[in-house]
Amino acid sequence: MSTYVLIPGAGSDSWLWHLLEPELRSRGHAVVAPDLPYDDDSADLSTYADFVIDAIGDHADLVVVGHSFGAFTAALVCDRISVSQLVLLSGMIPQPGESPGEWWDNTGWAPPDDDDPFLHDVSPAISAEVPRHSLEQSGTPFAEPWPLDAWPHVPTRFLLCRDDRFFPADFMRKVVADRLGLTPDEIDGGHLAPLTRPRELAETLTEPIPKTFVGGVVVEPWRSRR
Repeated sequence: MSTYVLIPGAGSDSWLWHLLEPELRSRGHAVVAPDLPYDDDSADLSTYADFVIDAIGDHADLVVVGHSFGAFTAALVCDRISVSQLVLLSGMIPQPGESPGEWWDNTGWAPPDDDDPFLHDVSPAISAEVPRHSLEQSGTPFAEPWPLDAWPHVPTRFLLCRDDRFFPADFMRKVVADRLGLTPDEIDGGHLAPLTRPRELAETLTEPIPKTFVGGVVVEPWRSRR
């Protein structure tokens, strides 16, 4: 079975995945969900990738899942080690040389009008726990360019959350099409789907890779690394 490597978004720790992990394990899969040093000003994207790779250890048949800002790190991991599949969950898809801080203007993202774009569909009990698992995200990685010159040659899927108020569905469909040339898979739920729809998310993540993705993705306008 596969090992799912779960990379959280900015300012989050591995608790983000605590409801998804048992769903994946119950289906016979292993899970690696490292905490990353998001609050360390000396740590950059490469440091984050180092932490993930160290946590993977000897695990094989890897499915790397990057949530939101975690997509920047997930793609770096896939460039360094052998990976079966990369899944971007509401992910910030980087371009070569683009810093995470530049991503917002480059994609045309607009700040949400909603007062609560993250927790609007999260239960009160879970919402009450979120502050205990939130880190003061360092600005260091947001100022440094993404170091790859092409998307890693790995089968890639994008999983879009239809009720996401932080990265609205219409906005993300356009970004995914422009940057990866893909039609995203979609599930219900907001930006924090791992906390609201863990079963549906596990079912989607463990589906067989669509045939169109087998052998890697040819991304436009980039050239996929061979």
